[in-house]
Amino acid sequence: MHDISLDRFDFAILAALQKNSALTNAELGDRVNLSSSQCSRRKARLESEGIIKGYAAKLNAELLGFGLRAITRVNLKAHSESMDESFVALLSKHDVVREAYSVSGDADYILHITTKGLTEFSDFIHHNLLPHPNVTQVRSEIILRSMKEERGLPIG
Repeated sequence: MHDISLDRFDFAILAALQKNSALTNAELGDRVNLSSSQCSRRKARLESEGIIKGYAAKLNAELLGFGLRAITRVNLKAHSESMDESFVALLSKHDVVREAYSVSGDADYILHITTKGLTEFSDFIHHNLLPHPNVTQVRSEIILRSMKEERGLPIG
């Protein structure tokens, strides 16, 4: 971690962009009480320093036909760098795996999987995850309803 100095305007810009990354510099300036040119310079600095990693649109999964979301816990038989790399390589080949985390606790990995339905989900589990030579256990919870989905960081 390197030392990055942020002031209240930087945090205000970050908070505003997390809510709506499509804001123009003029709109951003109105929200954070800076000129659009100051916002543009600050935003460019935040991007170049890697604090802002990118911009994305929030899509409605259900309206686009992605009706099944699941949290899947995976345990591996053994751990070595090559076995972990093999498992991560498998995950990177499949777009249905939207997020993957190496975690502490009773699972080795937690995956967030999004598919169009149960058949696609089942096919991924049975034809991709379970056959992996290092996977020993897969447990999934289907998300029935989302009560809160906050992306970004709680910075204001």
